[in-house]
Amino acid sequence: MKVHYECAACFLRQAREALDLATSDEYLKMEVMENITRILGENFHQGTVSNELGTLIHRIIKKETENNDPYHNQRENSNLIALKVLPIIKRILKENNSIKNYLKASIAGNVIDFGALGLETDIEKLIIETMRKNIAIDHSTQLENELHKSYNVLYLADNIGEIVFDKLLIEKIKKYEVKVVVALKEKPILNDACISDALDIGLDEVAELISIGTDSIGVIYDDLSEEFKKTFHNSDLIIAKGLGNYEGLNEINLRDKPTFCLLNAKCRPVARDIGVEHGDNVILKL
Repeated sequence: MKVHYECAACFLRQAREALDLATSDEYLKMEVMENITRILGENFHQGTVSNELGTLIHRIIKKETENNDPYHNQRENSNLIALKVLPIIKRILKENNSIKNYLKASIAGNVIDFGALGLETDIEKLIIETMRKNIAIDHSTQLENELHKSYNVLYLADNIGEIVFDKLLIEKIKKYEVKVVVALKEKPILNDACISDALDIGLDEVAELISIGTDSIGVIYDDLSEEFKKTFHNSDLIIAKGLGNYEGLNEINLRDKPTFCLLNAKCRPVARDIGVEHGDNVILKL
């Protein structure tokens, strides 16, 4: 996905928050922000790919502050939030165990995103509100049809905490007699989930875990490891979570591979790009 005009302000807001988390050195913050504003000035223009520029900014912050995981505390808090809300979600799923409801629960987990929403968001309240919403674009029937025809399913994970709800969906998906491979980040970036985060919640009990080989926001094809590219191309079906994966997949030639994005449109440019309202739930076939 290409940048929209609001993305510039969002990049700067994220940079400020990440710097405050990464270091207490005010002089260093100023130096790094000067560098980021210069890079934005040079690279922010019509046609720039949003998740590529966002990845560049966060990699600069990690490198120049020598802090490889600025969002460490938020990442740990995300799992705690998810586990606290999990019994409520399970009760809802017990009342209605349709695949659509499991997809909706996974989307509700997508709001555990301090990068997109900011550090002050009441995530717990937002999860429950999101679960109660209808689905604005609902391609769940097409997704279920593809599950009946598939064997190898690649599941592109998004955020830590969110993967607690992804585990529920993957357990449901496996009833369609498919093999599920979950792709996670090689190293921390924002609050995106890594393999170690997935192991903490037992995701390896229901799926094979694989690294994409890098720390990009979403997927950036040229950054992916060769091993992961083989898994990507050999999969029968791709299920992708979140904004970054939506942004990145729109820049990849999917070669007619069935690909579905599950997300909450918590970002106005993404909502506009998809054609829904800000905050809508989406099950979208690309």
